[in-house]
Amino acid sequence: MTSSVPSATRRPLVLVHGLWDTPRLFRRLERQLEAHHIPLLVPHLPHRLGAVPLCNLAEQLDGHIRRQFGEEQTIDLLGFSMGGVISRIWLQQLGGAHRTHRFISVGSPQRGTVTAQWIPPWLFAGLADMKRGSPLLRRLNDDVASLRQVDCLSYFCRWDLMVVPGWQAHLPVGAVHSIPVLTHQQLVSDSRALDRLEQALLRD
Repeated sequence: MTSSVPSATRRPLVLVHGLWDTPRLFRRLERQLEAHHIPLLVPHLPHRLGAVPLCNLAEQLDGHIRRQFGEEQTIDLLGFSMGGVISRIWLQQLGGAHRTHRFISVGSPQRGTVTAQWIPPWLFAGLADMKRGSPLLRRLNDDVASLRQVDCLSYFCRWDLMVVPGWQAHLPVGAVHSIPVLTHQQLVSDSRALDRLEQALLRD
């Protein structure tokens, strides 16, 4: 886990990685944001290749945020891929919405992904949570009242082969933007994507 000291001028930012990723995923974004002195928390959420249920990972995320920023500090939150769904659970089911100013979902299967459709829940519960029409996603999408309290933005890659269909990889509320990159990973590594994310994070 990487973190930095809170600043009096910038809201802290929490970055949540996805499946088969670690906090190293965000190295380029972190470098892009260095000049702005944004306090960062980039926790490691061990998911055992997708075997850990996403609700369990959201509880781990909650613990990291409370330890780093206390109970009330307002934050911004960015979740990539599976990390965007974990972030939503924290926002909608663990009370995170009340302390979050902005939530940015990047290439996240907010309506599920066909690539997870045949995954057995008994073997890979976390992956199965991302099936289209999964019980978890139905609960999240059936009640988005708490999500409406947050400034939500979604970014997706139209040709995404990890989240299928890519153009549905967005939240049910807030602005939605396509980034003209070719792969899932480029959503957090390509300079065009990083510039978009930086602008969104610095927006008042």
